[in-house]
Amino acid sequence: MFALVDCNNFYVSCERVFDPSLNGRPVVVLSNNDGCFIARSNEAKALGLPMGGPAFKYRDLLRKHRVAIYSANFPLYGDMSGRVMNTIGDLSPGIEPYSIDEAFLDLSGFGRIGLVDHCRMVRRTVSRGTGIPVSIGIAPTKTLAKLANRMAKKDPAHDGVCLLVDAPSARDAMGAMAVGQVWGIGSRHTAFLGRHGIGTALDLADAPEAWVRKHLHITGARVQAELNGRSCLPLELVRPRKQSICTSRSFGSPVTGLDALGEAVAHFATKCALKLRGENGVAGLVTVFACTSPFEEPAARYWGTRTVALSLPTQDTLAIVRTARAVLEDIFRPGFRYRKAGVILAEIAPAAGASQPLPLFVQEDASPTASVRLMQALDAVNSRYGPGALRVASDTASSWKQHQERLSPHYTTDWNDIIDIRP
Repeated sequence: MFALVDCNNFYVSCERVFDPSLNGRPVVVLSNNDGCFIARSNEAKALGLPMGGPAFKYRDLLRKHRVAIYSANFPLYGDMSGRVMNTIGDLSPGIEPYSIDEAFLDLSGFGRIGLVDHCRMVRRTVSRGTGIPVSIGIAPTKTLAKLANRMAKKDPAHDGVCLLVDAPSARDAMGAMAVGQVWGIGSRHTAFLGRHGIGTALDLADAPEAWVRKHLHITGARVQAELNGRSCLPLELVRPRKQSICTSRSFGSPVTGLDALGEAVAHFATKCALKLRGENGVAGLVTVFACTSPFEEPAARYWGTRTVALSLPTQDTLAIVRTARAVLEDIFRPGFRYRKAGVILAEIAPAAGASQPLPLFVQEDASPTASVRLMQALDAVNSRYGPGALRVASDTASSWKQHQERLSPHYTTDWNDIIDIRP
């Protein structure tokens, strides 16, 4: 038996935890450079503000209804996600974090009678301990748990917890759900299924198995089996190692110079290296890309990218930044207005299993042991004094920084932003 715990309007809920005056008021959170809606409160949804809608197109509506607008505060959301996951983990024998605001739980040790009561307790504990409201769907498979969670959110009668364990209730729920809303069915498959008269989740569950396997392959066959109550997706208690790590951003204003673009790439490379050490891995490939806006005139468009192999797989920030800068110099073309750049690390292997002979002319200060000690010191300083307290010189603020004009304080990740309660 599985449960899916999903935080309600997560980014908005994080903002409300630290500003209760937002409760009951329409709230939206914007994407990078304050562009589009990436989170909306229920009140904002009721106004007709669409997910992904560009904020500038709804300026009058936002002003008329006094909608609270926030720039995305990802350090805050990431920290609050960790608190929610830790709270859930203390209350369940097995947990698989699925995204920043979702986690699957293993409820196989619970009797059917106590499932709902236990999940209501989880819901209360998360709300009391973190301030984040959650909805919980319970079912024999992950796919049905997703469906149950959707019902828990949409139907107030469930009071935040929906149990789907018997076939009749599951079939009723599937009959009311469009096939495009089924977990694992993308837009291309939705259109294909629609052309063949399959419009609901129940239609897909009842379709001939051989036909589904032929046209939707193994992924579709698993989805169908899960809809019919046969579990094909076990709980992943150990997250698979990442195959690649990417950090990229759209710039707040166009960047034309190599130095400014180099500062951005150095920042992205630093972020990638930190994530790589968090995975306890080393990377063998570095890719850098930089591009203009796709809306520029054809002659003013440019996309430059190149991948290089490191002489020795590493997690060293200095080595990765140096390589990324060299790649950037190779792909940079003057005269263009760059709007986005990024760094990708690939061929990731476990650090402990990456022992290789050193290159013949390796410098003494570039040895793996010295590199590991240096990175440990770097991470220790930044862990104690905050991200960016100690960084490479080329990772500096510049005009490439994103627009975040409505950014809330980093209440839980910056000493300067901790709420001060006075008697």
